[in-house]
Parts: sequence; C-alpha cells; structure tokens
Amino acid sequence: MGYAKIRSVALQGVVGQVIVVEADVAPGLPSLVVSGLPDAALTEARDRIRAAVHNSGATWPQQRITVNLLPAHVRKHGSGFDTAMALAVLAAGANLPTSLLVDAVVLGELGLDGTLRPVRGVLPAVLAASRAGAGLVVVPPGNLEEARLVPDVRVRAADCLGRIIGFVHGTESLLDPPPAPPAAQRAPADLADVLGQERGRRAVELAAAGRHHLAMFGPPGAGKTMLAQRLPGILPELTEEESIEVTALHSVAGALPPGGGLIRRAPLQAPHHTASIAALVGGGSGIAKPGAISLAHQGVLFLDECAEFAASALNALREPLEHGEVRLRRVHGETVYPANAQLVLAANPCPCARPGGDAMCQCPPGARIRYRSRLSGPLLDRVDLQVDVVAVRSAALFDTEPAESSATVAARVVRARQAAAHRWAPHARSNGDVPATVLRGRRFRLPRTVLQPLATAMDRGQLSARGLDRTTRVAWTVADLDGRDVPVLDDVYEALEMRSRSGR
Repeated sequence: MGYAKIRSVALQGVVGQVIVVEADVAPGLPSLVVSGLPDAALTEARDRIRAAVHNSGATWPQQRITVNLLPAHVRKHGSGFDTAMALAVLAAGANLPTSLLVDAVVLGELGLDGTLRPVRGVLPAVLAASRAGAGLVVVPPGNLEEARLVPDVRVRAADCLGRIIGFVHGTESLLDPPPAPPAAQRAPADLADVLGQERGRRAVELAAAGRHHLAMFGPPGAGKTMLAQRLPGILPELTEEESIEVTALHSVAGALPPGGGLIRRAPLQAPHHTASIAALVGGGSGIAKPGAISLAHQGVLFLDECAEFAASALNALREPLEHGEVRLRRVHGETVYPANAQLVLAANPCPCARPGGDAMCQCPPGARIRYRSRLSGPLLDRVDLQVDVVAVRSAALFDTEPAESSATVAARVVRARQAAAHRWAPHARSNGDVPATVLRGRRFRLPRTVLQPLATAMDRGQLSARGLDRTTRVAWTVADLDGRDVPVLDDVYEALEMRSRSGR
C-alpha cells in the first residue's frame, strides 16, 4: 500500500502544461482506475502498462490501483503518459524509489514489451517542463534530438521501462548519445528558373517584402505554380522564436522530419484541391489537430487550382487570415493554433483552360460562372495582390540574358523588411501586419493627394474599406523596395494596379 507521483506533460494545442500523475495502491480486488479526464488512449493504457511492467521484469501490484492525473479539470489525450503512469504505480505498490525523479518529467508511450516509443509534441512538452523548473526530462530515443532543441534543461533517453527502473535503483544509466549531425536540407527552388514573367516576379517580390497575400490568374503553363513555389526561397530566415513556434506546430502534427532540428526556413504547405475544411484549418475527432494553414505558420499556404477547392473550405480561411490564428471549439474545450501564414492562390481562367484563352474556351457560360464563384468576394477582399499571369512568349524562353536569382531578390526583401520593422515598431514587423489604426494614425497617414486613386476607386465601388487599407500597405512595400521613406503617387498607382489584376 502506498502513494507516489511522477510528472508528465499534457498539450492543449501547442501549449504544454505539467501534469502530476499520482498513483494510490490500496487493499481490494485487483483493478486499475484512471481518473482526471483521460481520453480513450489513456483508458486503454491500463492493459498496456500492465503488460509492459511484467515484460520489464517488475512486479505488478495485485491490489486496487487508482491513477489520477492532476489537475483533474484539464483534458488529457494521447499515449505519452504511459511511462509516467507505470512508474507511479510501481513506486506506490512495489517500493520503486523515486528520489532521482523528484524534479523529472517523463514522456513516452509503452509497448507491450516495455520499450519506449516516440510520441508527438515533444518540443512543446519539453518547453513546458523547462518553464516549470524541471531538472531532468526523460524521453524515448526517437524524440531525443527534438527534445534537445530546448536549452537549459537536461534531457536523457530511455529505450525501455527496465532502463528507468535500473536508473532509479542505481544499476543502469539513462542514454545520452552524442547529437546526430544535422540532416541536409534541400535548397529551395530558385527564382532564376522563372523566365518572361516580370509582372508575376514583381508580385512575388512584393508579397515577400510586405507579407502580403497573393492571387495569380492565368492559363496553364504560364508559371503560376513556379512563382508560388519560389516564394519561400526569398523570405527571410525565421527568428529563433519563430523557429521554435513553427517546429512545435509540426511536432504536434507529427510532421517533423527525424533529425531535422529547428525549422529555420519559412514552411510551404500545398494541400491537394480535394482537401476538407478540417485539413485546411484544423480539426478532427477528439483533440483538434492543426491544419495546413497552421503548418504554414510564418510561411506560405499555396492553394494551386484554387477554383477546384470546395467553396466552404476556401471560405473557412477568411477568419484565420484576418486574425492570424485558428480557434477550434469542441465539446471538451477550445484549442488555439497560430496561423499567421501568407496565402497564395493560383487559378486558371475556366475549367477547360485551353491554350489560346477565351477564343478557344469550350466551357458553357454557366460553368465559367460557377468556376469563378468558388472564390468569394470576402475571400478575395483579403488578398492584397491580384495579378494576371499571361502565357510566356517563346522569345523569353530563348533569351540568353539570365533572370535575377532568388539570392538577389531576397537581399532586397530583407532590406525592405528591415525598413518596415524599424518604422512600425512596436506595432508590427511588416507592412502586411500593421494595424489599420496605426496605418491611418496621424504619424503615418498619407496625404489625400497621394491616396486620391484609392479614394476614387472606393467611391466607384471598386474597393472596400478593407481593400483600401490593404492597398495602402502594398504602397508602403513598393516604397520600401524602391528605397523611399514614404510612398508617392506612383507607388499608390502600382499598388492599385497589382490589386486589379491587369490594371483595368
């Protein structure tokens, strides 16, 4: 008979909370009851951890066992509590010493043979343990490299439950292999590969410099996909804080490549056009999982053939684009995932998209209308840059003059980003993120003579109030790229043209 406790971590979205796994062993019929809002995976852990204990050479207490997960009002999910539950039961009912685990946090799923298997979300879990003052974090070997990304906390691995039992008895040591060499990362596609698309290249550069959303319309083969795929290559590298946040999101989703370390480059997500609402914004049964827009956080969400997506799925992106986060409400609570991504849309002019444009189109008028109506007005109103990408002429493909590389464009983007960050501090770090109140405030308000083209377009019903603000932000980006401190009339004209597709 006895009582013991071991600490572990529960995740709510990408936020971890240290959980106390306490076990009480009392006289009575042999049983194991788990309380504290466990999910199905935790309820099923009863037989799993019993088999793991037996196959690790330890003795399972043949008494009434109660395992509680504190705080009891926080919902727990997943199999990452297995190892902590097994150790707490052994400490309470089999006199397993826990002095070496007093300030430790234990993570890991148990196999029936007692091996520790990797779990998702280890990076945010170790971050939570570090903030809670844990002196030691024990993880499965498959999660060791990810856990080591968190500084100021001692991380060790255990390949099986028997090793942890031997460690607390002083007969074995936890694993501490040397860090693996970083995995080679594939170089991003180069913008120099895109030939004869000056307008498209300019739009992509503006999008990168100001963190603006972008939509490209044009016939197949014009270069829309090539341009979108090269946008991450001209974005600045992520800061340390951004890298940790992005890596934590991929860890929770189980999309973190093994041995990849922190994600330093802006991620690119390009879901298929059959993707559901849950796949795009997050969701699923039980705990809501991050969707493509969250996995593209601080990077690019590219929807190729966007007019083929379900209209409901596209419209579900409107709130995340506006607020930079996704709030998924379920019966058991709310999960919040960051979703500050740049949206890039690419669409053909009609379903058949035949070469030769409208003259060769064989689509009935109704089909063209239905095709274009998938992109609703409220969604497009949130897209700062809307450009037509025309078919490439043969002369451009045979031109011997090389196009600008991604490195050259990226250098201009960095300078523009630095100018914007200095100007808008502390309100925003880029033109696309500056609040409207700051944009229209006395300090940064542009003269009416400069904004006259936007005022005229708004009075004609061609521009909404949101569209006016977004076009003004693009004008600031044009000025930053061209080295001007304040936008001039030509900058506003270019920004307006970049929002009206061909400038009509």
